[in-house]
Amino acid sequence: MNRAVTSREEILKVSRKLLAGRGETALNIRTVASACGVSVGSIYNYFHSKSELTAATVESIWEDIFRLQERREDFDSFPDCVAWIFMCIRNGNGRYPGFFMLHSSIFSGEERADGKRRMLRSWERIRKELDRALERDRRVRQDAFDESFPPGAFSNIIFSLIISAMLQQDYDCGGILEMTERILY
Repeated sequence: MNRAVTSREEILKVSRKLLAGRGETALNIRTVASACGVSVGSIYNYFHSKSELTAATVESIWEDIFRLQERREDFDSFPDCVAWIFMCIRNGNGRYPGFFMLHSSIFSGEERADGKRRMLRSWERIRKELDRALERDRRVRQDAFDESFPPGAFSNIIFSLIISAMLQQDYDCGGILEMTERILY
């Protein structure tokens, strides 16, 4: 048995490994407790239900894939940020095979709303990273944006294309980068 895991983050780390290795069926309180080397009650100290554990695990996977908290430098160009996001998606798919297709089907009933809320919170962090990169990019043409087409609208469109590519498991960002270069510069 593993050494006893006693923190919320360590439980989530074990849960991420279980989901990556054994799929969504491994995300139940008993399996996680066993993998952590603790009692079922210990898991309930941190997560009051299987759905809460599942939602927290999915959110922690999004955070692990993008590691936005660890980013210390800003992007000097918007295309560099887009390329970084695609690199994170490719790497995330390697660490968590099928996660991008799976995450929406993990939740059922009332837990679906919480799962969606957590996913959208993670997505919002990524979208804000795009906004920051666009704001910092000094090469952007002066007339690229105006009141009818502000920078945030462009970031949202690019983010939608990224999500679409992710769900289609198309990890080639070449087309998006080319379009971005033509529009911005």
